[in-house]
Amino acid sequence: MPKKKEKHFFYKNLVNAAVGFTGGILGALLIGVLFVVVSSKTVEQKVESLVDQKIVTQEDMIISTVKKADPAVVSIVITKDVPVMEQYYENSPFLGPFSDFFGGLFGDPFQNFQYKVPQYRQKGTEKKEIGGGSGFFVSADGMIITNKHVVDDTEAEYTVFTNKGEKYNATVVARDPVNDIAVIKIEGDEFPFLQFADSDNLNVGQTAIAIGNALGEFRNTVSVGIVSGLSRSLTAGDSYGKSEQLEGVIQTDAAINPGNSGGPLLNSHGEVIGVNVAMANGSENIGFSLPSNLIRSVVDSVKENGKIIRPFLGVRYIAINQNIKEKNKLSVDYGALVVRGETTEDLAVIPGSPADKAGIEENDIILEVNGRKLDKNSSLSQMIINKKVGDVITLKILHKGEEKTVEVTLEEIPE
Repeated sequence: MPKKKEKHFFYKNLVNAAVGFTGGILGALLIGVLFVVVSSKTVEQKVESLVDQKIVTQEDMIISTVKKADPAVVSIVITKDVPVMEQYYENSPFLGPFSDFFGGLFGDPFQNFQYKVPQYRQKGTEKKEIGGGSGFFVSADGMIITNKHVVDDTEAEYTVFTNKGEKYNATVVARDPVNDIAVIKIEGDEFPFLQFADSDNLNVGQTAIAIGNALGEFRNTVSVGIVSGLSRSLTAGDSYGKSEQLEGVIQTDAAINPGNSGGPLLNSHGEVIGVNVAMANGSENIGFSLPSNLIRSVVDSVKENGKIIRPFLGVRYIAINQNIKEKNKLSVDYGALVVRGETTEDLAVIPGSPADKAGIEENDIILEVNGRKLDKNSSLSQMIINKKVGDVITLKILHKGEEKTVEVTLEEIPE
């Protein structure tokens, strides 16, 4: 009997152990499920918190940047003496040869009939606002950067309005002979001014903030977007039919409108990465800005020399691509083909220029500048404009089917 009791006790303990083990497993599983549920909610809350934090941070960053930069952005109003026209009437000779006939046929009323023709003549002039643009301070003593096309009229007067509504008469200090850049100045001191970022370090997708006098009416308008593209080339034109080739510009989807011209394009730190210069007609959210390193060189030149000094090579050219290669049966699909302009006066190589002195001839192909290949990402004008007067550059040239290397000393663009 005792043995049976011991056996019964053994099985009882075994069952208890099994139940306990199973319970332990179930308990662990339950705790695990609860942990997963709690952890999942915690992770979800953390993600939501991070998203909210990022949104708040982005918004705060933009607000902070605008508050910092806005006082340095100005509006430019263009005024000019324009003719005042008045209307008057002159007797028309329309009935002259027929007056006797009509008079005799219908009697006296037609003898005195005169047909009046409206005419116009100038009656003095009046000062009138004819346009507007934007700009920004680059020094505490009132030096301002804007676009050349904003202040291109030598007979107009230019007035600057600061963010505080203060009004100043502006003087045009310099207009860039190559790019759409100009420097104007107002009298005063302790003006807030903007710093430049290095436009060579820009990345597609980074934040871009534009500030300017939108439509020439809404001063210090802010728009936000990203850097959409780099090293773009385009032909920009104005309402007067003038056009110019712009290369190495920044593309952005931050809204740029007429009147924004000359305003800054900023990074998230409030530094200038570009100067707004053009928008693409017939499209949405495609604007362009001149890179800050180009603008900085203009400012430095004016501060040092009192004018904008640009180096030049002295050739006319077209950039070669696959289409140009095939059409002209060239041996390369890159480089700059030295060609004549549209008129007989537009020579391929300007006499007495650095290119002429280096022996460059019409139909030569410039392949490289200082070892850098000229292609869609590196144009000849872009390579030259980043140099200084007096710099010596090395050109690889394809001359009558043979490659050769020449050294050229850059000179100042003649006035």
